[in-house]
Amino acid sequence: MRINNNVQAYNAYRNLAANESSVSKSLEKLSSGLRINRAADDAAGLVISQNLRAQVGGLTQATRNAQDGISVVQTAEGALNEVHNMLGRMRDLAVQSSNTGANDTAARTAAQKEVTELSTEIDKIAGETKFGATKLLDGTYGAQNQQVGTTAAFATKTVVAGTADAFDLTIKDNAGVNRTLTDVTIGAGSYTTPDSLVGAFNAAVKSAITGSGFDINADAVAVSYSVGTGGTTFSLTGNAAFTSATSTAATGNALNTQLGIAAGASAASTTGGVFQVGANAGETIQVSVGSMTASSLGVDSGSVDLVNAASSAIAKIDTAIASVSTTRANLGAKQNRFESRISNLQVTTENLTASESRIRDTDYSQEMVKFTRGQILNQAATSMLGQANKLPQGVLSLLQG
Repeated sequence: MRINNNVQAYNAYRNLAANESSVSKSLEKLSSGLRINRAADDAAGLVISQNLRAQVGGLTQATRNAQDGISVVQTAEGALNEVHNMLGRMRDLAVQSSNTGANDTAARTAAQKEVTELSTEIDKIAGETKFGATKLLDGTYGAQNQQVGTTAAFATKTVVAGTADAFDLTIKDNAGVNRTLTDVTIGAGSYTTPDSLVGAFNAAVKSAITGSGFDINADAVAVSYSVGTGGTTFSLTGNAAFTSATSTAATGNALNTQLGIAAGASAASTTGGVFQVGANAGETIQVSVGSMTASSLGVDSGSVDLVNAASSAIAKIDTAIASVSTTRANLGAKQNRFESRISNLQVTTENLTASESRIRDTDYSQEMVKFTRGQILNQAATSMLGQANKLPQGVLSLLQG
């Protein structure tokens, strides 16, 4: 028998310490509800569960984003519903004014005044329908080519009053007759963006057509532009009243030169109307809404003439109604897509949460078994440590003999 080193006591103490550590870990898991409280608990499980948590968090936010998308779509669609109502009223007035056998000029003039008011209200709806501070119906919402970078893709076009800054425009009407507009002059001003120049150009063309005495639709010719890596490209388009519309300097980049626009370097970017509806990059839904102003729809007071051309006004309003209907249908389709995405996101979130729970959460039944076992072993180890500490006392009986 030895008294300097009580090996039995050391053994009992070692087991007691191990049991206390096991009980402590079980208490931590039972009190926190988590099987993994630190990387040491399960290093591989921690990595997997953290990734799952990140996905669940992203999916939850994506669901909220999609719900915001529905709100935006409903806001725009609700406003367009009222535009539809006003277009319907305008069409009624056009049909009424076409009945010249019963309506004199005074009656048609009165109808024209109401059309003008309705047109103004359509413009107000287009300009004032917003989600937060973002306008939805003025043509700026959605996917658009924007100038980016420090090098301008559009050189400022400056027109000084009284200078010779005009050009000729050749158009062909639906009868196949070429019509030349000479000295189409853009109004004096400094045009710093393609949009501003487009507006001035279209106004100049309409003015030239009206002043020419041609019996043609002043809205039939329009300039459009695109922004790309080669700079700003202008081109002419015509509606159903014309089979073609071409500049004497040709269309496309050549029109840049004719308008005095220097093409610069640029890149295309997408802005507005992009909803992140997934937990990962690129999982988006994009919503675009074209301009719903009266002029864009072709029902502004300068386009709808119930006094002199009520019959043709009906066709214009029908075109506007069709345009609004198409836009509303597209918005409805986007809303359905958002709703489908939300359902899918919710199912995915539920499944990933369950997966993360199986990895990281405490199984209380199993952990209570471990905890109870640890408690019993802890009590036993404590008792045995006391017994081991008494063993060296047997040496006293030998010494007394």
